[in-house]
Amino acid sequence: MKQAATLATQLAAVARILARVAAGRSLADEMGRLEPAALASRGALIDLTHGTLRRYGRVQAIVASLSRRGRPDALVEALLWCALYSLESGRYSEHTVVDEAVKACGLLELWPAKGYINAVLRGFLRQRGALEAQLANEPEARYQHPGWWIELVQRAYPNDWQAALAAGNTHPPMALRVNRRRVSAETYQARLAEQGIATRRRAEEALLLERPLSVEHLPGFADGDVSVQDIGAQRAAYCLDLAPGQRVLDACAAPGGKTSHLLELADVAVTALDVDATRVARIAAALDRLGLRAEVRHADATSPETWWDGRAFDRILADAPCTASGIVRRRPDIKWLRRASDLARFAQQQHILLSALWRVLAPGGKLLYATCSIFPEENDAVVARLIESERDARQLPLPDGARAQWLPDDEHDGFYYALIEKRT
Repeated sequence: MKQAATLATQLAAVARILARVAAGRSLADEMGRLEPAALASRGALIDLTHGTLRRYGRVQAIVASLSRRGRPDALVEALLWCALYSLESGRYSEHTVVDEAVKACGLLELWPAKGYINAVLRGFLRQRGALEAQLANEPEARYQHPGWWIELVQRAYPNDWQAALAAGNTHPPMALRVNRRRVSAETYQARLAEQGIATRRRAEEALLLERPLSVEHLPGFADGDVSVQDIGAQRAAYCLDLAPGQRVLDACAAPGGKTSHLLELADVAVTALDVDATRVARIAAALDRLGLRAEVRHADATSPETWWDGRAFDRILADAPCTASGIVRRRPDIKWLRRASDLARFAQQQHILLSALWRVLAPGGKLLYATCSIFPEENDAVVARLIESERDARQLPLPDGARAQWLPDDEHDGFYYALIEKRT
C-alpha cells in the first residue's frame, strides 16, 4: 500500500474545499485559492477532490445511513466524504485512512468529532456489504448524479442513459490534436511511440493517449507541435465548413482551443471574443505557443454594437455557455452546483447569444452552434427556437456525417453541434 505521511493534511485541506463547494462555490475557484505550501501536493488534492465529487449521492447516502446523531457539521461531513473516497480508492490501507481522518480532525480544530469520525468510518468497513445492497436501491447513490439529472438523461436517452451517467463518473480520456501546420499526425504518433507513449489514431489530427500524462512529457508541446483537446471538442473546426479567405468569428473563444484549431485547418481571418478578461489572456497565450494569429478581443458577443465593425462574417462558431453536463467528469463540482432550474436560464442565454450573432452573419454564411451539454433543452430545443424566430435560418447536415449529439464515452466527452445556414 502507498505510504500516507501527509494524508491527514490532504484530507483536512480537501474537506475545507468540499465544504465550500457543497455550499455553492466553484471547485476551480477553491483550487485557485490554495496556499503556496499546498501546491507541492496539488496532484493528490486534485485526486481527492475530483474523486470525491464524482461520487455525488453515494458518499452522502453512506454518511446519512451511518450517522446516529443526524446530519453532522458541514466540515465534518465533508471530511467523511473524502475519507470514504480514500477508503474505496485502494491507495491506502483501511486502518491508515481511519487514523489519518481522525488526525485531520485535529488539524481542522474539530477535536470533539474525532470519536464520531472514527465510529462512522469503522462502521462503514463493518457494514459495507449491507450498505451496498441499500445503495443499489437509491438512484442518486447508485448512479452518483442528482435525481433530476438522472430523470432528464433517462427521458432523453432511454437506451443509453445508464452508460451516459456511468461515463460521467469516470476519469476522462486525454486526447491530443496535432498541429498539421508543423507536423503530420503520423509523424508525431511515431515520435511518441519512440518515447514509449502509446496512442490510438482517431480522425484527422486526433490521437488518443492510452494513459494520461503531463504536457511536459509531450515532445514539442512548448514549440506548438501539439495541443491537448478532447476528440469531441475537435469536431467543431471540421463541422464549420471552412474555406480559405473566410472571415470567421469565434464568439465564446476562451481558452482558445477551438480558435487555434480553426487556424490550423484553414487560411482564414479569425476574430476571437470572450467576455472574461482573464480568459482572453489564455486565448492569446494558446495562439502564441502554436505560432498562430487572430484578432483577440475582450467583448460580449451578445452586444455586437460594442465590438462589431459592420463587416459580416462568413462563419461563426457559437460555443455557448451551458450546464457543462457533457464534461462533468472533468468538472465534477457541476453535479453539486447545478439545479434543474438552470436549464431554462441557460437556454434563454443561448437564444439571446444566437439571436445577436445572427445579425453579424453574412447571407449564405453558416453558424455552428456548440455546447458541452447532453440535455436536449439546451441543444435541439434552442436550435428549433432560433429557426422558428429567424425565417432565413435552416439547419444543415453536419459535414462530418456524424450525429449532432455525442454522449460521453471512453474516448470523448459529451458535445452537441448544429450547423445553421443563413439563406440568401
